[in-house]
Amino acid sequence: MTAVLLAAGCSNPGGGGGSGTEEMPKSIKLVVPYTQGGGTDTWARVLAPELKRNLEGQPTVQIENLPGGEGIAANNRFYDVDPPDGSRLLVGTGTSYIPPLLGVSEAKCDFSKLTPLITNGTGSVLYATKDSGVKKAEDLAKPATQLKYGGISATGSDLGALIAFDLLKLDVKTTFGFEGRGPIGLALQRGELNIDRQTTSAFNAEVKPQVESGDVTPLMTYGVLDDDGAIVRDPNFKDLPTVPEVYKTLYGKEPSGPAYAAYRTFAVGMYSFEKAVWAKPGTPKAVIDAFNATVPKLRSDKRFTELRTKALGNYQLSSGAESQKQIDEVFDVKPETRTYILDLLKDKYDTTVE
Repeated sequence: MTAVLLAAGCSNPGGGGGSGTEEMPKSIKLVVPYTQGGGTDTWARVLAPELKRNLEGQPTVQIENLPGGEGIAANNRFYDVDPPDGSRLLVGTGTSYIPPLLGVSEAKCDFSKLTPLITNGTGSVLYATKDSGVKKAEDLAKPATQLKYGGISATGSDLGALIAFDLLKLDVKTTFGFEGRGPIGLALQRGELNIDRQTTSAFNAEVKPQVESGDVTPLMTYGVLDDDGAIVRDPNFKDLPTVPEVYKTLYGKEPSGPAYAAYRTFAVGMYSFEKAVWAKPGTPKAVIDAFNATVPKLRSDKRFTELRTKALGNYQLSSGAESQKQIDEVFDVKPETRTYILDLLKDKYDTTVE
């Protein structure tokens, strides 16, 4: 079946002008476009009490979960309806950013027009089950059996893995439509799938015990960007090569071209702000300044650092001001990169974005 995703321009966010006040709101709601208990919700709940404690005026900070449509509905509501006074802020994640960048019509929230307030990076690990016969990354070139991957949506968080597979020229049979990572995990245990990827926190919590039992082999990570913009090894998995390292091992040269450009953007760059709090255009400067001033306090808080590291892994917490350059680069998707991705989705995954 072909999935057709209609593309359209983004609407103007409601109330795009200033809010008429330069004061911090007394109450803030962090809008989480997913159900309770997931990674984004967990991060928001770790963050909320620390914001209340450290933000100027110590406003009440509450979580509002608005799940549905892979987060698109809540993102749209925030962009089109919510007031730009800082009283309602959006908690974004990588899954939120991809659809509008690809031009999916339902995704009207243009994150490039929002203001980041706090960002937190994370990472991702690619691994194979024992049944695959893959014992190291090099085995992927000539696996003993067909590689099988299961995902939720080709235009969501699975996109990074799809680009990595294509960059590495792997023959992977892919099935989409799983209702979350839980069912994918069960399919892996039943032997219906044999290669997967997980974010750092999920890998440590759910997959690491299987590594210790010998049922799973971690192969590589997406890697992270250093201060010079180079892809380097994930600090949480220093013994694992990055996808570009595996490419060089397999093919004897550094990766390049549209696939590599797409990989840098959608599988690495985007993960540097994978979790973030966003404000609407016209949000008072007092709110933005207060958040920027709060981040150094949060970074120096040992208890909070332990909690957020447990939630996401040991990755950088940054202010919106510190992250803005990287965010601008990621959201500035070159036409040839977008064309590569759209062609990849259409030709290999029967998914058309029009």
